[in-house]
Amino acid sequence: MGDLISTHLDEGKREVITARTGELMGEFGRLYEQQYAVALFNKMRYDIEGGGGPQNQLLHRKVPLKNKSIFSGALFQYLEENKKWRNRFLFIPDSYNINYYENKQAHDRGLHPKGTINCAGYRVLTSMEEYLELLNTSLPGVKAKVGSSPFLKCATQFPLILWHPYARHYYFCVVTEKEQQKWNAVFQDCVRHTNNGLPEECKVQTPAFTDAVRLYRQAHGHYGTWEMMCGTPPQILANLVMETLLPEMRDLITPKLKGKMHERQRNWMLISDAVHGLVQSQTQAQYEAVVQSCEAGRPPLETTIRTDMDQIITSKEHVTSKIKALVLPKAEKLLKVSIQPYISSILEALMEPTSRGFFEVRDLFFRELVDMSKNLLNDGNKEKLGEHMEKISMLAFHPVKMQSCYEKVETLSLEGLQQRFDVSSPSVFVQRAQILMREQMDDAVYTFEQLLHQSLEGQEGEDLCKTIQRCQDRVIKKFDYDSSTVRKKFFREALLQIFIPYMLKQLSPSCSAELPRFQELIFEDFSRFILVENIFEEVVLHTVMKDIMMAVKEAAVQRRHNLYRDSIVLTNSDPNLLLLGENPPIDWTEEYGGGQEEVEGENAGDPEAQKRRRMKQVVSMIQIEGNAPMLPNESCLEVPAGGNIPEEETEVQSDTSLSQKSEKQVPNGTKEDMNKNAVNEKPPTNGSAIKEEESTTEKSLQGTGSNSAINCAIQEIDNAVKEAEHELRTQKTAESSSSKEETAAEEVKPTSDCEPINQANENKDTPLSTEEKSLDSMVREAEAVPPSDQQENHITVSTQDSHTENSSSPSQHDDSGFQSPANEAAEEEHQTEKEECNDSETGEDTGKGESAQ
Repeated sequence: MGDLISTHLDEGKREVITARTGELMGEFGRLYEQQYAVALFNKMRYDIEGGGGPQNQLLHRKVPLKNKSIFSGALFQYLEENKKWRNRFLFIPDSYNINYYENKQAHDRGLHPKGTINCAGYRVLTSMEEYLELLNTSLPGVKAKVGSSPFLKCATQFPLILWHPYARHYYFCVVTEKEQQKWNAVFQDCVRHTNNGLPEECKVQTPAFTDAVRLYRQAHGHYGTWEMMCGTPPQILANLVMETLLPEMRDLITPKLKGKMHERQRNWMLISDAVHGLVQSQTQAQYEAVVQSCEAGRPPLETTIRTDMDQIITSKEHVTSKIKALVLPKAEKLLKVSIQPYISSILEALMEPTSRGFFEVRDLFFRELVDMSKNLLNDGNKEKLGEHMEKISMLAFHPVKMQSCYEKVETLSLEGLQQRFDVSSPSVFVQRAQILMREQMDDAVYTFEQLLHQSLEGQEGEDLCKTIQRCQDRVIKKFDYDSSTVRKKFFREALLQIFIPYMLKQLSPSCSAELPRFQELIFEDFSRFILVENIFEEVVLHTVMKDIMMAVKEAAVQRRHNLYRDSIVLTNSDPNLLLLGENPPIDWTEEYGGGQEEVEGENAGDPEAQKRRRMKQVVSMIQIEGNAPMLPNESCLEVPAGGNIPEEETEVQSDTSLSQKSEKQVPNGTKEDMNKNAVNEKPPTNGSAIKEEESTTEKSLQGTGSNSAINCAIQEIDNAVKEAEHELRTQKTAESSSSKEETAAEEVKPTSDCEPINQANENKDTPLSTEEKSLDSMVREAEAVPPSDQQENHITVSTQDSHTENSSSPSQHDDSGFQSPANEAAEEEHQTEKEECNDSETGEDTGKGESAQ
């Protein structure tokens, strides 16, 4: 690999890379310094004047993932160095960077990872076909031949590939589809989080950066949304450089690549990754220098703004009125013809999938609290409450559980907008909506935590379920209100992102040439805070903003998708709720017990090891029931499968399983013990025989396929019981001698089905009773019946004895006759022993049997 890079990236090409990066960063630096002063003025003006809008009802968590990790587990990774698949242990901390280790022991010992993946700009692919299709577009002049094999063959049927248009690709695979789905959700969450790399709390640097990037792309003819506006500022700038640099490098290097098609694709991918890494290192250094220079000049700018705030505002309003007179007639004409007819349809296309996603967030939050309440009904102590709340507290950052919410928004489609309004892809809006959904879920969970904790402190003896229900209702009401506010803001911003670039592109050719003359109207002292380009965009924005606001307001008035009007404000609902937001985060496990002793038992060692042990994981590791399948000739750490995932389905069914356990009590211990008692025990008493039959009935019912099969079998048994009773009455009226009975017994020889019964009877010390002889004769008669009726007769015989023995509980004995073929002999022997016991205890039944014969 090193020879490949050094061969194709010689000094001449590295100089070209440095020159192109320097040119872009120089132009960007000039734009950033201009926008930095404007953003500082806007921020200070907003702090003084304040802003309107409804106040959020839910609390916001400041550090949501403190002392938390997202996920960890093992899977297979393809190594470029030796072209082999190897086991790797992946650990994902709260930064959402993927660290991969040689094995889990290396991570536990605190060793440095083999590598770290920052997922900004990546796409997660789950099929080789999709990856090869994207790979073929990397070299437009190189086409794959029909039937040609790719350079990579996946070791299993479930790949996971991280694809980037410029950087290195990463190849993973797992052994089950369940595992693939879970890892896919985790990787998608890593991409979603790292793409959102611009901190919103930076009210000066972030607006200055985004405006500088937008103005740079507009100066080069790119007005629409940009998919690669993802990651930290140095990563975004590297993508901006690669957007123009990569085609130039491809034209220089591609003709020199040799080998088969897939080898050239692989080599070009490695060269592109090296170029991207070189560009990103340069953009990071130069961007930090620009930011440091602007921060150093911030104090004098703040002094000037505070001193001349009123004069700056007055001068800006004067220039705005002049520019508005020039731009407004053209903008209104364009708005009426090309924008207004599409506002309502685009708004509906945005509202439906986004609202479904927020409704799924609400339902997920509600289901989790209901499940917790059900589980606390059986064992409602505070220790169990602490365990459940520890899981719920990280619900918003659980990628597997939140995946159902995210999938609702992924159906967002803006067909036809790519050409008309220069919208490259709806992924920009999808990821923004998903980030808002996660924030909304975390706000709801955090508010519920604070309200529940306050209620538990104030009311010790109250029922936990009632307290949870009361807090849940309050939070759900606040969630509905905040959800409406957040969605309306998102719709307005999305519509602006769609329409504003289109309007600027249409108006700039006729207006840009006249804008410089307005710069003369601005005082030189205020020229750093008032830019005519920014005022021009503000005028265009205000032109279309009125129609957008009216469309969103109309949807709220009609209560479409559960949107609230801005006039609906929750007042005096929780006057002291904001004070709870200042409380420290709640550690439910430590405060209410559970898991503390385990942590204290592992505190031996260095502080870093203790910190790693105490770090709690949002998603549980994937476990496997038994040995996981391994790749050929591999002796690495076993790859776990997706067998046990308690967060997904097991917890939902926990209440049902608890109720079933409480109803079904096994008297003799485990199932193995029950089988031993059924075969090897001495003849039980009548009461213990009934209990054994109950356990046998439960076992047979568990072995059946479905409830319909059990009902059919029970119906057949009931019919057989009626026939047996009729047969007994017939036998009582008939008169037969014992000599004829013996002759009939000699003529009919027993088959293999009755041998276990005869062998068991021969081992008995006591002679057979008259009732047992009648059982043998009925079994022999059943052998003379055609094979198609043998199963029904067997059920009849076994059910007849159980019915005559204990008529008080016929349903249990009827079910006991429904046996699998493997256990027929053991069951018949067991019933013979019960008949012996009943014969010794009561002589009345024996007398009835003799009279019947």
